[in-house]
Amino acid sequence: MGTRLMQRRALLLAVLPLTKHAQSHAQSYAQSHEAWSTLLRQHVRLLRGGQASQLDYRGMASQRKVLQSYLAGLSAVPLATYQAWPRTAQMAHLINAYNAFTVELILSRYPALSSIKDVGSLLRSPWKRKWVPLLGQTLSLDEIEHERLRPVFRDPRIHFAVNCASIGCPMLREEAYLADRLDAQLDQQTDRFLRDRTRNRVENGVLWVSKIFDWYADDFGPRLSTWLGGRAALLSDKPAEQQAIAAEALPIRFLDYDWALNDPR
Repeated sequence: MGTRLMQRRALLLAVLPLTKHAQSHAQSYAQSHEAWSTLLRQHVRLLRGGQASQLDYRGMASQRKVLQSYLAGLSAVPLATYQAWPRTAQMAHLINAYNAFTVELILSRYPALSSIKDVGSLLRSPWKRKWVPLLGQTLSLDEIEHERLRPVFRDPRIHFAVNCASIGCPMLREEAYLADRLDAQLDQQTDRFLRDRTRNRVENGVLWVSKIFDWYADDFGPRLSTWLGGRAALLSDKPAEQQAIAAEALPIRFLDYDWALNDPR
């Protein structure tokens, strides 16, 4: 058996088992996401006034069984149960699943990696591997984001909530997403990301923004410049620059994406 196949099987075996307790309480456990919030509060480190974050993977690894129990609770939710939830609960469930399973993916190789890309191979990216047991299927991270989240909910704020374990990615939030607070949480994530001058800034008369806006420009409406213009106050601290952004008068360029692991090592 090849090494990669053995690693994949070991990862699946780690997240698939469910205790009777997890099975009987899967719905309430997954909807509350309390265990995930506790882990995040303990191991997420906020940077630049809360505009970015790092994750202490070493600390998270010491509580990996708690994480895997949470993942098992997510996996135990049947599709029919999920479909009966309000849309905010569905979206929160999927965002939390994406972020938590991504952390588990990193821990499967940690500390012997410097980027999530190290988990993949020349033939398959880490986002295309089908290993996530969710809603009665085995999904890839890409399928969660690009088939279950983006086209269904059509909310560009999703891009500021899902975290790909990389410095260039919007920050991993220090708490779980919850149905009854989801709108405010997504607004805050958007605000945090746009205010971060390492990701979005005006420089020499050019509006430099994250590569995310290039990759997913269509998610932000017919004209990216219009979407950004409506948020000019977040993209600059200078009134003249804010006016220029709002008037869509600045050329838009895209910054390089930093795929280094969002780890404080």
